[in-house]
Amino acid sequence: MMDDIENGSMGHYQDRSRSFPDMRTKPYTPLVFKIIMGLNTRVLFILMLLAFGVIFYIGASTSQIIVFVFSVCIFSFLLSIYLTKWVLAKDEGPPEMAQISYAIRDGAEGFFRTQYGTISKMAVLLALVILSIYLLRDTTPQQEAAGVGRVSSAFITVISFLLGALCSGIAGYVGMWVSVRANVRVSSAARRSAREALQVAVRAGGFSALIVVGMAVTGIAILYAAFYVWLGVDSLGAMKVTDLPLLLVGYGFGASFVALFAQLGGGIYTKAADVGADLVGKVEQGIPEDDPRNPAVIADLVGDNVGDCAARGADLFESIAAEIISAMILGGTMAERCKIENPSGFILFPLVVHSFDLVISSVGIFSIRSTREAGIGIEDPMKILQKGYSITIILAVLTFGVSTRWLLYTEQAPSAWLNFALCGLVGIITAYVFVWITQYYTDYKHEPVRTLALASSTGHGTNIIAGVSLGLESTALPVVVISIAIISAFWLGQSSGLLDEAGNPTGGLFGTAVATMGMLSTAAYVLTMDMFGPIADNAGGIVEMSQQPESVREITDVLDAVGNTTKATTKGFAIGSAALASFLLFSAYMDEVATFARVPFKEVDIAVPEVFIGGLLGSMLIFLFSAWACSAVGRTAQEVVNEVRRQFIERPGIMDYQEKPDYGRCVAIVASASLREMIKPGALAIISPIVIGFVFRILGHYVGHPLLGAKVVAAMLMFATVSGILMALFLNTAGGAWDNAKKYIETGALGGKGSDCHKAAVTGDTVGDPFKDTAGPSIHVLIKMLATITLVMAPIFL
Repeated sequence: MMDDIENGSMGHYQDRSRSFPDMRTKPYTPLVFKIIMGLNTRVLFILMLLAFGVIFYIGASTSQIIVFVFSVCIFSFLLSIYLTKWVLAKDEGPPEMAQISYAIRDGAEGFFRTQYGTISKMAVLLALVILSIYLLRDTTPQQEAAGVGRVSSAFITVISFLLGALCSGIAGYVGMWVSVRANVRVSSAARRSAREALQVAVRAGGFSALIVVGMAVTGIAILYAAFYVWLGVDSLGAMKVTDLPLLLVGYGFGASFVALFAQLGGGIYTKAADVGADLVGKVEQGIPEDDPRNPAVIADLVGDNVGDCAARGADLFESIAAEIISAMILGGTMAERCKIENPSGFILFPLVVHSFDLVISSVGIFSIRSTREAGIGIEDPMKILQKGYSITIILAVLTFGVSTRWLLYTEQAPSAWLNFALCGLVGIITAYVFVWITQYYTDYKHEPVRTLALASSTGHGTNIIAGVSLGLESTALPVVVISIAIISAFWLGQSSGLLDEAGNPTGGLFGTAVATMGMLSTAAYVLTMDMFGPIADNAGGIVEMSQQPESVREITDVLDAVGNTTKATTKGFAIGSAALASFLLFSAYMDEVATFARVPFKEVDIAVPEVFIGGLLGSMLIFLFSAWACSAVGRTAQEVVNEVRRQFIERPGIMDYQEKPDYGRCVAIVASASLREMIKPGALAIISPIVIGFVFRILGHYVGHPLLGAKVVAAMLMFATVSGILMALFLNTAGGAWDNAKKYIETGALGGKGSDCHKAAVTGDTVGDPFKDTAGPSIHVLIKMLATITLVMAPIFL
């Protein structure tokens, strides 16, 4: 592929024919898809019918609620197929656009194949470690009573872990697959109208979102139903249904494991290429963004897909999986304590909420239609997206009320469902407020970003100072909102009227879980907006590289700027949901420790020196992880900068279009470096909680404190969650604000492109790149992975 690029013609824009060499190589198709595509259509149809029949039979043997969940998920998959066909039916534009798209596609799929091959090997190795630990650990009283021995428990957890990892990987592949095919179609649509380009980008993102959310829900529902039937749950002498959700924690851990390494590897790739391209191309050579003369431009465009699409798909998949499993555990625990006759509604409630999410988000996606108006368009793209989000929010409120009345009504507390519906409303409002706050701090229509852009007029240093202060300030409002949401939901749950055998109110934690579900009840539409960003960014790059008219570039610039805001908004949304989900997982961890230890475990005293040390180590872990992630981007970017400089020096004809840059060399540099650099911070995240818990367990054994290891790990989780939320908010918002301050200047403000003000803004943007697309997103995955790994590894801390 790159040999063809090397030999391409490079005449002046106005003189050369805008054609590119054929960059298409043999497309990569995963083995599973090759097998499916090789089957006879009738055979495939029969196999699908049999698979659906088995799934529905298992679901019907479990609960009618599971049948409902399966039905909605299948409908969403069919809808996503329609969206795929609709997007792929759009033309790819002139040949030069298509050829650039093929180069991006080949680079993204090649890196994805290598990266996920590495992740797969690590996942298998970790699965063997989990298997060994579970074969040696003690079983819980509930498992002993149900006849579930060590071997069964070990294989259940390992199967769950591997399935979670597999589904998370597929979610990432789907995100990347659609983006590398939709980008050129958005570019082509932009030649006709901004609204059509917007619609294509949104529907492409919608396909990915429906698949990701649908897979998260379907995977957990299949595991739940399969274990229910296999273990004979609720039959005489078998496991109780309220204990079943604890067997699913391996699924969440597998999803977190893949999401963390996908986010690290993809984030390092995309930002190293971006920083290298900007520093040499824009600042030193003064050429536009995505200019074909820049040797790092293809690597930069590939990075948008592997970092912002593939990694984000795995990220949100993991968020939804962790939230569903933690809420199911808490629902089962509360139902057991309150002796509710039919606890299935409280356990399966999260699956139903996200099933409705698929329906209402689909309505929001289809509400964005093309009017094919000329030019950039009368309406602001952000306003159009917000209209769709508003529709989704309204429907979410209605369906949440229906879900709570259907599943959470109990004769023991007839009005409890209304309290929980209000908890969901708290979560929905929290999500909306989070979106607004993030937009306020990252959209250049508002004062903070414009103030940051103005700071660029006095130099690079003042731009950096203003960006750091904006990021620090942006942590205040989200923390206040999260605090209000947690306490409001907790007290609404506590006052629901549900009491345990001793007459104590017990609905507080489940109320917080319901609020988290409310916050994520529009997750599919939010992910759609997130996927829109990198697709629009890639479309702009294709337009610039293929030298389309300035009017087309103006359209993609507008969509790109809106995409930067939607990406930042989604990250803020993800951080807020991570805070609530981590709180739930922490509570589930304490319940599991109490179950294994067979003694109450309801509080952690940080005045105990060892416990306080655990908290310090948790906070330190966040800062060290962030440092390693950012330094990984810096080291890789240095390699890219040196390579781009070398090419400009050794090939002087690049600047006047007499020689073609060696794009392949930059792609190879960032691909190999990102795979190498993701290992150290990822290993730190996995090994730290295990080592800390095990060391303090041994210490506790000698000092006569058997729960010391578990308490130290609990303190580590608490401090890491608090520090991680603040750090992620700071990094994501500062990075997004720096990016859009640059975009604001590029609209013509404060001197426009090429001015000293613009160069200072580019410096700020390069500083913010590893903040917002590598360290920041990885941190909120990290804090949830810490919670899930401690749930899975809890026995070794005792």
